[in-house]
Amino acid sequence: MSALPLAGITVVSFEQAVAAPFATRQLADLGARVIKVERGSGDFARGYDAKVKGMASYFVWLNRSKESVVLDLKSPEGVAAARALIGRADVLVQNLAPGSIDRLGLGADEAMALNPRLIHVSISGYGSGGPYQDKKAYDLLVQCEAGLVSITGTPEHPSKVGISIADIAAGMYAYTGVLSSLIQRGITGVGERIEVSMLEALAEWMGHPYFYAAYGGEAPPRTGASHATIAPYGPFNCADGTVFLAIQNEREWERFCMTVIERPQFAADRRFAGNASRVDHRKELDEAIAEILAGLARAEVIARLDAAAIANAELRDMHGLSAHPQLEARDRWRNVDSPVGPVRSLIPPVTAGWSARMDRVPALGADTARVLAELGMASRAEDI
Repeated sequence: MSALPLAGITVVSFEQAVAAPFATRQLADLGARVIKVERGSGDFARGYDAKVKGMASYFVWLNRSKESVVLDLKSPEGVAAARALIGRADVLVQNLAPGSIDRLGLGADEAMALNPRLIHVSISGYGSGGPYQDKKAYDLLVQCEAGLVSITGTPEHPSKVGISIADIAAGMYAYTGVLSSLIQRGITGVGERIEVSMLEALAEWMGHPYFYAAYGGEAPPRTGASHATIAPYGPFNCADGTVFLAIQNEREWERFCMTVIERPQFAADRRFAGNASRVDHRKELDEAIAEILAGLARAEVIARLDAAAIANAELRDMHGLSAHPQLEARDRWRNVDSPVGPVRSLIPPVTAGWSARMDRVPALGADTARVLAELGMASRAEDI
């Protein structure tokens, strides 16, 4: 088994909630030592819920393989310990409230003066400068500002995405930014400052609807679980459940007509000739397909779709995901230790010659004494 790619890299993170923890957990997965600096009350994501045997589901997901160190950053001793950590680190990641890291004297200029090889990463809602610089940013609000809510949901009701997608997008760009900067530092020997905003990260993911609206004159319509610009695409009720299907080209459409719904005349119908026409006549098309599939068992429909090489899916809930036969067949689950015992967790999605690190989820302050001893500050632990 190969060594982990980031073994020997140390990350110090002043993080909370989702965006920065998502970035640093992935760095930890690759073998980086991640020292998570928390206040006395801890990362507030520790208290989001108590669904995982008393621990928060967000926190368990985002914080395995990290070391938790509690520092009082309102005290000179606590800031001195933070500066000592930064002096030894390869990467600093922070998503504190706007301006907080600078008020601590740990902004990019000050931190990189301490350590010129440091990669300094700041994640914020809207970025530095501009009228939104100091505006509070939470995932739903950024989904609204980026236009995502306007194109999600049903025609009658706009909706947010069901996961923290703005946080996740920002965390992904912070993560890849760190990896790129580590490569660059290997060439130049000099660190880098990185800034990622949640708005800009999610706006990048809005590229398709942006171009569609900017040059087509109107935004893609909200179509629930269907596709705004492809038909047929989405959920259809069978006699005993729902199946989702997706037609991508005319060859698939013809096979669908011949072997799935067994209506070859649909393939010759001018209303349905080409995707654009099918979208224009979506209501008639969907009603016709629904009437046919309503008389068939879901297993039969899926078997026909598979035989015709047409993409399809079942609608699974979280229990269905947990029991997914493909994840089980590919051995994608591992137990991760935590203060409340082992928790069943998915291994990261990249498969390579190395196995991702999946160590414990830390209790608050579990590593403070050991890390302070490494810094030669054990005797001042109470003040720190």
